[in-house]
Amino acid sequence: MSHSKRISWADAIVGQDVGEKVARPLTITDFVRYQGASGDMNPIHHDAEFARKAGYDQPFAVGMRQAGVMASYSAELFGPENVRRFKVQFREQAWPGDIITYKATVAGKRVEHGVGLIDLDLLAERQTGGVHLKGWATFAIPVET
Repeated sequence: MSHSKRISWADAIVGQDVGEKVARPLTITDFVRYQGASGDMNPIHHDAEFARKAGYDQPFAVGMRQAGVMASYSAELFGPENVRRFKVQFREQAWPGDIITYKATVAGKRVEHGVGLIDLDLLAERQTGGVHLKGWATFAIPVET
């Protein structure tokens, strides 16, 4: 599920899950497209023979691609102009065919110097239940009076 309406200050409740986004299955083509755009053409992400020689069954996902999806997903919830912090940690590899579900939970809500800040805990989970990415974001949101 993806929100078409942004979440307001009043609607953000600490502990609340604010929806999820289920992506289509990952493909090696996705990896190559990201690699081309980023300029990082490490063959471990697209060359099956190279990946096998490195000890993997197949090429694995470019983690920064999914980190970008996670950032876009959280920005859809609260507005890209409101992003104040975004951090991501790589936890588990993802593979071609994996279906990644992006999730966000309101972790904190506070007012500092007159600015409403909402903290999110973010997850990108594989269909296996494994955590591919863990993330954190902070958004500056207008506080309704």
